[in-house]
Amino acid sequence: QVQLVESGGALVQAGGSLRLSCAAAGRTSNSFTMAWFRQAPGKEREFVSGINWSAGTTNYLDYEDSVRGRFTISRDNAKDTVYLQMNFLKTEDTAVYYCAADPAALYAAMKRASEYEYWGQGTQVTVSS
Repeated sequence: QVQLVESGGALVQAGGSLRLSCAAAGRTSNSFTMAWFRQAPGKEREFVSGINWSAGTTNYLDYEDSVRGRFTISRDNAKDTVYLQMNFLKTEDTAVYYCAADPAALYAAMKRASEYEYWGQGTQVTVSS
């Protein structure tokens, strides 16, 4: 079993920055695919960013188009933690952000929520104008 705990959500003004953290505990592995999804009120959960560790050497990253260039995903394997640095936040970034993990999700399927076995409880990000 794997437990994921997100933190770092807050109320911030448009143009500001936040860093979300996702701490993993339990039967984790550095080879897990990790991702961030978000869900705004009345909308479906959507992929934000993911990191896939492949071939034992390389982290493959991907971003949803609307956050590319503003958000950066990273992982600290020693701390079993994944981060999402969010810069130049916009009001449309307002959502509950969820961390997800899976031991077998492939890079090609990283954007599909159905690929992930483990989920955190979510952290609220609110961007005001």
